[in-house]
Amino acid sequence: MQLLSIFEDYSTSMLLSLATLAYVAGFLDAVVGGGGLIQLPALLIQLPDKPIPTLFGTNKIAALAGTSVAAVSYARRIRFDYKLLAVLALMAFISAYLGAKAVTYIDSNALKPVILVILVVMLVYTYVKKDLGHVVSKQLSWTKQALYGSLLALIVGFYDGFFGPGTGSFFVLGFVLILGFEFLQASAYAKAINVVTNLSALFVFVKAGYFLLPLALMMALCNVAGNVSGTRMAFKRGNGFVRLVFLLIVSIMILRYAYDVFGTV
Repeated sequence: MQLLSIFEDYSTSMLLSLATLAYVAGFLDAVVGGGGLIQLPALLIQLPDKPIPTLFGTNKIAALAGTSVAAVSYARRIRFDYKLLAVLALMAFISAYLGAKAVTYIDSNALKPVILVILVVMLVYTYVKKDLGHVVSKQLSWTKQALYGSLLALIVGFYDGFFGPGTGSFFVLGFVLILGFEFLQASAYAKAINVVTNLSALFVFVKAGYFLLPLALMMALCNVAGNVSGTRMAFKRGNGFVRLVFLLIVSIMILRYAYDVFGTV
């Protein structure tokens, strides 16, 4: 009974809604990223009176739990270049921290039209290139992988700290296009680096007390369950399935940002 008392400030319908959407977010995150497109809006809708940074922090705790589990699952099946992974993770950690700090200084709405254009280009290119990500398409030297991957990590890492939703999808496509990875390999690297960016951004939010612990823990458990299911499905269905989910997530992101850009005009 004492355990249940920590949820007494929240209605049953709210808890069920957040738990269900956290599971769905975890499933999508495990496959190709983009779970934040489900989980963060759910928090914003259900808790409109809470400060935005508090909801960001709550979302990050849940996302970190699920992404960590998915990263471990991928690591058991995908061979990582841990030296390369360490370099990219360091760059992403630094930029995600700076992005989280920038939330209070930069108007995020000013960047949304740019993100919308990038998403449309991503969708069209991935749809047209039917074989994209089905096999390893490039054999870059380690130095070039580290250089190009670091630039990607800096840009997407900052985005994760600053906005967040869709970070995994940006990493996945970046690894496929720039480094020539196949989709499953790209998803594996994206999960591992996303853990680091979540940790970096979460450090800023937790330090400032921006989180709702009961909701964060409940959603974290559901997010983990979704990540486990999503990881199994990704390996069972292969690169083709991951590509389809990627197209779905990018389409949802386009609708979300189009509404933000044009819906309030």
